[in-house]
Amino acid sequence: MPGLREETLDLLERVGRGEVTPAEALDRLGGLPFRDLGFARVDLHRELRQGAPEAVLAQGKTPEQVVGIVRAMVDGGAGSVLVTRADAETRAAVRAAVPDAKEHELSQLVWVERALPEKRGLVAFISAGTSDGPALHEARIRAELLGVETVVHEDVGVAGLHRIVDALPDLERADCVVVVAGMDAALASVVGGLAAAPVIGVPTSTGYGVAEGGRTALNAMLTSCAAALAVVGIDDGLGAGTIAARIARGRG
Repeated sequence: MPGLREETLDLLERVGRGEVTPAEALDRLGGLPFRDLGFARVDLHRELRQGAPEAVLAQGKTPEQVVGIVRAMVDGGAGSVLVTRADAETRAAVRAAVPDAKEHELSQLVWVERALPEKRGLVAFISAGTSDGPALHEARIRAELLGVETVVHEDVGVAGLHRIVDALPDLERADCVVVVAGMDAALASVVGGLAAAPVIGVPTSTGYGVAEGGRTALNAMLTSCAAALAVVGIDDGLGAGTIAARIARGRG
């Protein structure tokens, strides 16, 4: 079965030969295919529409289902395929099916790189604590797959705020900043008041007692007085990385 790139190239060549009008081609591109696997309808056109391919949430899927989706995306011409929330068994299954796949154990990610965009723009990632690493690196890897340069500063939370000094030059030159924090999430307000670029807050489920699985961090970020701080959902590194890459590439 031809992949998305081959199908698109064939359509463009038919436009060039006068067999299809540009308007007809635009209509076809706007509704180009998903791949129906029975248990999933894989959106192969999202990368053309939005510049970011569909990500695969492994949670709730069998390893075999995940592998089927990954293969469909690779065969369909995806520039990259990122699988999130993938346990060790699923990551091993993907790597067996696609030998050049890479994984990040801490963040439970496995991914395939095929044709990444030329890098443009810089995203700085900063976390309050080492325990926020899973969400931070999910965001970082997603952003890198979408074509931005990244720089990371971990464990610079407000309990030892002097640690942020080393990160300040990168915060100043970044096109977008992602702050990942649990507990009281105060770091998001601090960075939001220092960085010139837009700041995206990622509240994490890290914390004790009334941290309530990240809801306290979420509420703290949402009530921040830093005007240029936007917030994604709890532990949503994928969303933060995607948005940050779009901002950075647009400004780059």
